[in-house]
Amino acid sequence: MRPPVILKTTSISVTYSSPCDRRLSTLARHFVSVCDPMASEDNISASPTAASDSVFNHLLRAPEDPILGVTVAYNKDPSPVKLNLGVGAYRTEEGKPLVLNVVRKVEQQLINDLSRNKEYLPIVGLADFNKLSAKLIFGADSPAIQENRVTTVQCLSGTGSLRVGGEFLAKHYHQRTIYLPTPTWGNHPKVFNLAGLSVETYRYYAPATRGLDFQGFLEDLGSAPSGSIVLLHACAHNPTGVDPTLEQWEQIRQLIRSKALLPFFDSAYQGFASGSLDADAQPVRLFVADGGELLVAQSYAKNLGLYGERVGALSIVCKSADVASRVESQLKLVIRPMYSNPPIHGASIVAGILKDGDLFNEWTIELKAMADRIISMRQQLFDALRSRETPGDWSHIIKQIGMFTFTGLNAEQVSFMTNEYHIYMTSDGRISMAGLSSKTVPHLADAIHAAVTRAL
Repeated sequence: MRPPVILKTTSISVTYSSPCDRRLSTLARHFVSVCDPMASEDNISASPTAASDSVFNHLLRAPEDPILGVTVAYNKDPSPVKLNLGVGAYRTEEGKPLVLNVVRKVEQQLINDLSRNKEYLPIVGLADFNKLSAKLIFGADSPAIQENRVTTVQCLSGTGSLRVGGEFLAKHYHQRTIYLPTPTWGNHPKVFNLAGLSVETYRYYAPATRGLDFQGFLEDLGSAPSGSIVLLHACAHNPTGVDPTLEQWEQIRQLIRSKALLPFFDSAYQGFASGSLDADAQPVRLFVADGGELLVAQSYAKNLGLYGERVGALSIVCKSADVASRVESQLKLVIRPMYSNPPIHGASIVAGILKDGDLFNEWTIELKAMADRIISMRQQLFDALRSRETPGDWSHIIKQIGMFTFTGLNAEQVSFMTNEYHIYMTSDGRISMAGLSSKTVPHLADAIHAAVTRAL
């Protein structure tokens, strides 16, 4: 038995049978003093957040995201004919979100596998997913893969892959300026600025032709400082839907290598541009074949419909296996304080599809069907505008590829279409072809025709 603990004060002595009793008594006295209604108010100090005015009162309300905000406005519209062509998410002919059959199959396999657990993944993610993602974008026979010159880390979809790559470059690359095409995805400048890079632009789109400003593209990259980082859309350029030809890609590659620029590919739509996974990866593979270094951010949001799973990968092709290993060690130091490690479910779905020949083939069929439906929507919209004799040349609609069409409509025309026809799109005139159906094409064509002719 421990001897009793004797507490002495200036006026009394209290004997406790154990240290536990002493702690309980001290705690009780504390509560009494806190709750004593006779206690002086002078002894009470309010915390900052208890004041009548919030410490955040100085904040202004931030504007809605220019892309996601379109859906916010759409959801508030009670019109039965409203049409959302803002967010890049695939829809069926009935206008419903699509979960691929192959995705449901693999999810069921994962559910049935009782040996699976929910333990943390490594910092770099699921090993099978990383290996198979590199194979998908670079090709199974890629010399970079065979020579172990590639490091791949699982990230939070395309956005997370870009951010991790940006922070890595800001810390470890000698140039801290990245060149983005004009226009580009609206989130690109914010992602790279917050990662610590300075953003410059190069010409890409020619409004007059609604096609590629190839000469401006080459001139601007030709005048960029040696070693600058260049963001390239691997395929299905967002928002224009305008891609260089393979011959033009070869000229771009030669210029980038001659200037010692560092290419950073954003591959968000592999398989969605042409319907072929290999064809859409050709620009990236051109740059790998010359032995140079590059970065690629991959996303499985569009081509597998895994929007909410946030599944992506960042691959960095290096000069040697030793350098690739050291790069991976530094990528871990970027990821660990950012989100520690990535989620397991979406990556397991992707790995399950990519490593099974039958499931992979089924995916390519479903992917081709999605791409073909978008191509069909392009043709139907073009035909509808032509039948209405809408002023202007609308052939760019069928020349552009991928999920988006850069219509050429201005902000005033877009606003008119929203107010009068309840059609929602970004103010730059970009529309998601995946949000159209045979039933809604006539409504869109009517709106475009009205918007164009009212100004004449």
